[in-house]
Amino acid sequence: MGKGDKKTKRGKISIGSYGKLRPKRNKFRIKPLPTKDAQKKEA
Repeated sequence: MGKGDKKTKRGKISIGSYGKLRPKRNKFRIKPLPTKDAQKKEA
């Protein structure tokens, strides 16, 4: 297991692929909807 192994994070970095161990970076993260408790604290 190392740079040549497709199933490891290090192998995915060397090959340049993505998957479960190396997910693609999400530029625009979706923020969770504010709960009722959070809305009460702001007011």
